[in-house]
Amino acid sequence: MSAELADIDLPEYADVVARYEPVMGMEVHVELGTATKMFCGCRTEFGADPNTQVCPTCLGMPGALPVVNSEAVRSAIRIGLALNCSIRPSSVFARKNYFYPDQPKNYQISQYEDPIAYDGYVDVPLEDGTTWRVEIERAHMEEDTGKSTHIGSATGRIHGASHSLLDFNRAGVPLVEIVTRPIEGAGERAPEIARAYVTALRDLLASLDVSDVRMDQGSMRCDSNVSLKPVGSTEFGTRTETKNVNSLRSVEVAVRYEMRRQAAVLDAGGTVVLETRHFQEGDGTTTAGRPKETADDYRYFPDPDLGPVAPAAELVEELRGTIPELPWLRRARIQADWSLSDEVMRDLVNLGAIDAIIATVDAGATPDAARSWWGSFLPQQANTRSVELDALAITPAQVARVIALVDEGKLTSKLAQQVIVGVLDGEGGPDEVVAARGLEVVRDDGALQKAVDEALAANPDIVDKIKAGKVQAAGKIVGDVMKATRGQADAARVRELVLAACE
Repeated sequence: MSAELADIDLPEYADVVARYEPVMGMEVHVELGTATKMFCGCRTEFGADPNTQVCPTCLGMPGALPVVNSEAVRSAIRIGLALNCSIRPSSVFARKNYFYPDQPKNYQISQYEDPIAYDGYVDVPLEDGTTWRVEIERAHMEEDTGKSTHIGSATGRIHGASHSLLDFNRAGVPLVEIVTRPIEGAGERAPEIARAYVTALRDLLASLDVSDVRMDQGSMRCDSNVSLKPVGSTEFGTRTETKNVNSLRSVEVAVRYEMRRQAAVLDAGGTVVLETRHFQEGDGTTTAGRPKETADDYRYFPDPDLGPVAPAAELVEELRGTIPELPWLRRARIQADWSLSDEVMRDLVNLGAIDAIIATVDAGATPDAARSWWGSFLPQQANTRSVELDALAITPAQVARVIALVDEGKLTSKLAQQVIVGVLDGEGGPDEVVAARGLEVVRDDGALQKAVDEALAANPDIVDKIKAGKVQAAGKIVGDVMKATRGQADAARVRELVLAACE
């Protein structure tokens, strides 16, 4: 528990929601997956050596002028359209003035009064099958800041650090910030709705292919604003903003904790402070950050180096036609089409396998076969290789080809696993791996008969049992033949040959 509440017992959650009504506001920052930064030509690859993807523009050098990334604008418009927003005919970039070491210009290029997208909504699916409409106030474009690494601090934050290192590779990466209107009336379900909203937003952005939405890598970050008001009151309480929450679970935990913490402060006769707060992953608490700025503190004014962004109406309509089916609606349709239970569907969603399964089916596989591979063997491989499922070095089309080889009788299931491993190891496509490893099923009856005869000769007692009518004993001979052929024999055909030889 944070030190500021060391002497205050947190009330039970049920008691909090019985006396207070939570009001939430979610601000989600999404790094766009463009090849270059928002206002310069520097690359945006994650994990590059520090300060190797920088130039005079993103470092804020005097005289360096920004140029708008048109692909980022297109992505921002698509995000706005997917969120049912209106697209502003002419939006303006502003300078948001503040000092922080990882902000090289001492201002951030953002949008304030005229965001590119505004007045939208998203109907968020909840676990009980209902939906909750979250209204979107705005979705605006801006640039990301750099990254500070604080050395010597027990918490990884600046307090207690001996020194800090700055990496400006991220400075200038395109961002879209999505801001909700106040979310009221959620009551005890507020933490659940917060998590469901961020989950839906992540899925929607992934379906648009505008970001990799990796919360663990910071390409999607959530700031959760929470305040409490007495039940029946119409006046909002003082809010706090928990910054940069980086997992779906943590969004829910942070909202729940802030509700309990604020209730404890109010119950003790204290005053909730308008401030930013930091979420502590270790114990699920939040700790005080800095006093929260207001818009006036940032001294917004139009950036004199950038003209308005004025997308043609024809472009907006063209981009509207690229918006895919909402991910949760597509999942519901697929679940019905494939007759999947809620439990199976939930497991596949949790694995992050749905898109891969659909793509594998689109490439020619049956839903059952695609689900079998992406729901079991491939997640095992991802776990073994310590990567996300979607980071495995195999495409849905390649998985579909492996399934086809099994269906054609050219591979057994065990041989198919070896082919998959070969593809993952970079040995080529499925057919190349089959050829290089010599994995195709042995279909030559002559070669199979020879292997069967050798196995029978080595096991005369088994032969006697089979001749005596105990045909299940043939499994031992089949196993020996499969071992002798390195699993490349057709087991069903081997069994036929064994029984025929023992007649």
